[in-house]
Amino acid sequence: MQYKNILITGVTAGFGLSMLESLSKEGYHVIGCGRRKDRLDELQQQYKNVTNFEVDVSDHASVEKFAQELKKQNIEPDVIINNAGLALGMNPADQCTLSDWETMIDTNIKGTLYITHAFLNGMRERNFGYVMNIGSIAGATPYPGGNTYSSTKAFVAQFTKNLKCDLLGSNVKVTCIEPGIAETEFSIVRFSGDQSRAKKVYEGLDSLKGEDIADIVKWLLKTPPHVNVNAMQIMPVGQAWGPFVYNRQQ
Repeated sequence: MQYKNILITGVTAGFGLSMLESLSKEGYHVIGCGRRKDRLDELQQQYKNVTNFEVDVSDHASVEKFAQELKKQNIEPDVIINNAGLALGMNPADQCTLSDWETMIDTNIKGTLYITHAFLNGMRERNFGYVMNIGSIAGATPYPGGNTYSSTKAFVAQFTKNLKCDLLGSNVKVTCIEPGIAETEFSIVRFSGDQSRAKKVYEGLDSLKGEDIADIVKWLLKTPPHVNVNAMQIMPVGQAWGPFVYNRQQ
């Protein structure tokens, strides 16, 4: 049995857009979610095998409405890719805006929970499916200014592991994909549209691209039924971990 219907959140840019493009070309039916209706409509016209819906994953009512619409259309997702997410700012914790923290929590954590909860039971009943959560290396490695963003991605990683425990005995797979630095709209959003500041993040680096993550997703979808990849951490060759830092007293 092969996967047919692949639900991807956050398809209007970044990893989500690359996955929509790549998987639709592979012949999968992509169920795309996003908030930019004009972009969703454009992508649906541009690519075959795509059915897009305007959904705010951070809004439970919006996700429930979406789930009911799929049910009406008799569409059952075989794969959920919880991709929608964002980072806002890089200020120290004591200088952050609470609303930014809440937005990251609502999107990165609650969005993942709402989408998963809406469709996981159906996968369990059919005894077939795959949940892929897009985490980050930030979920395992702290850095200055990463406070709430890193914490939300740590949640995603741990939630994925716990899903694996709860799904034991079923044929539903679960994977957390944890990219390193990737050149997408991520930094533009993080720095509130400051293009020059966002560009500096990637200067001199051959960073990951959306296509790289899309290729990994395609590979995961073709792994044998008995194989579950719990987590995949991906960095560009030009990225590594840094040394510990110290505040030495003089």
